[in-house]
Amino acid sequence: MSQRSKKPAVTILDVAKHSGVSYSTVSRVATGYEFVKPATREKVQKAMDELGYVANLKARSLAGGRSNMIGLLVFDLENSYFTEVVRGIDAEASALDYDMVISTTHRRLDREKSYITQLASGIVDGLIIMLPQNIESWLEPLRQRDVPYVLIDHESGLGQGHIIRTANRRGAIEATNHLLDLGHRQIGLITGTPSVQSGRERVEGVHQAFAERGLSVDSALVVQGDFDEDSGYACAMKLLQTDNRPTAIFALNDAMALGAYRAAEELHIDIPSQLSIIGFDDIPEASYIRPRLTTVRQPQREIGQNAMRLLVELIEDSERELETITLETELIVRQSCSKPQ
Repeated sequence: MSQRSKKPAVTILDVAKHSGVSYSTVSRVATGYEFVKPATREKVQKAMDELGYVANLKARSLAGGRSNMIGLLVFDLENSYFTEVVRGIDAEASALDYDMVISTTHRRLDREKSYITQLASGIVDGLIIMLPQNIESWLEPLRQRDVPYVLIDHESGLGQGHIIRTANRRGAIEATNHLLDLGHRQIGLITGTPSVQSGRERVEGVHQAFAERGLSVDSALVVQGDFDEDSGYACAMKLLQTDNRPTAIFALNDAMALGAYRAAEELHIDIPSQLSIIGFDDIPEASYIRPRLTTVRQPQREIGQNAMRLLVELIEDSERELETITLETELIVRQSCSKPQ
């Protein structure tokens, strides 16, 4: 048995868990970023020393033009969807002998461009970018620097880059058809941030499913959320306190669906006998909550693994032709939907 199989490489997830801080904080300490509190830096450094993470990182930073590090840009790590994708990236990066620098934008467009510029200045060998919002402002400079990059869940035209995506429209059609098959017609729709393409594709899928049956979406039952639980709660409260109350709610991600659960509970509306709820992503919480959430499953860890593999292939072959990999979704039927009363 090899030494590697006997003792797996220490990852950034291990250090984060050991030190009790976020992945992005560990990344900033490991790469010398400023603006980390001294006490936090000391705690992370101690964890890296105890686990041997720093030694591993230095051993990989050999002369020859490569750092064996990749950069990851993401909204935040509060949503379990992002966390699961990051776990997939991290597992594959570890297997391929790479480390990861994580930057979280918290949805600030200026941070997106700033972080990409910093990471592309030689710190990393390539970038994985999840759900970019401000792509036009940094795409061309990134190309000019010949920095390999992979986009996750973004495809707004040919020639933008290598892309890992899921069949968002198809998944939304399947979820909508499930509610329509149960007999629902008054379906509330909680959408996400308009600048996120995957969310737009899901909205298109809902409209397509209605249109294929000669129906139309009631615009009065469409409310815009922000892909987080609090916005799902606020949107559901609005929908459930109208005279035209929906018999079902389709939240376009699971975090917002969890917020809708909270609103229904507060209003003493039973799920599913009085209200059906369906989500999108199949985050771990979807199978824990009661009743368990019917949702559209995205292969989250597989998304991350594919993105990392593709990025390493680009690092090895910069002339590789543009490629889009689309992963399938799957409707997971649980207990949160029933026929309308």
